[in-house]
Amino acid sequence: MKLSSRTDYALRALFTLVEADAKQLVSTRQLAERNDIPKKFLEQILMEMKQKGWIESVTGKHGGYRLGKPPGQITMGEVIRHFDGILAPIACVSATGYKCCSQEKVCRFRRLFLDIRNYISRSMDEATLEAVFKAEPVTREEVFKETLIYGAGI
Repeated sequence: MKLSSRTDYALRALFTLVEADAKQLVSTRQLAERNDIPKKFLEQILMEMKQKGWIESVTGKHGGYRLGKPPGQITMGEVIRHFDGILAPIACVSATGYKCCSQEKVCRFRRLFLDIRNYISRSMDEATLEAVFKAEPVTREEVFKETLIYGAGI
C-alpha cells in the first residue's frame, strides 16, 4: 500500500491538530510549516477535511483550525479511503475500486492479496487518531531491523 501525497499531508495536519488539542487553534501557515506541506495544497486538503467534519475552522486574526470530532472518532481507514479511494493492494480485490481481470477464475495469488486487503482494512478501521497518536514514532533503526529480517524489498 502506498499513500498519496494528499493522504500523507492530511494525516500530518490531523496529527498536528490532535497534538494541539481542542483548546488551541492552529493556523494554515503553522500547519504548512510544521509539516513541510505546500500552503496552497494544504488549503485544498483542509477544505475537504472540513467538509467531512474532521476539522473545523475559526476565522479572524487569531483564527485557525482544530479537530471537529474527538480523535477517537476518526479512523485512519476513513481518512485514507477519502483521499486515496481504496486500501486494497490490487484493484481486483477492492470493494470500491474493483476492476475485472481476465485471470479472475484461475488466479491463485489473488487470495493472498484479498487476505492482505482484509487485514489492512481491519487494522486501519480500528486505528483511531487517538490510538495512533499515543504510539511512539518509528525510528530509523526499527525500519532497517525489519528490512534485515524480511528482506530488502519491504
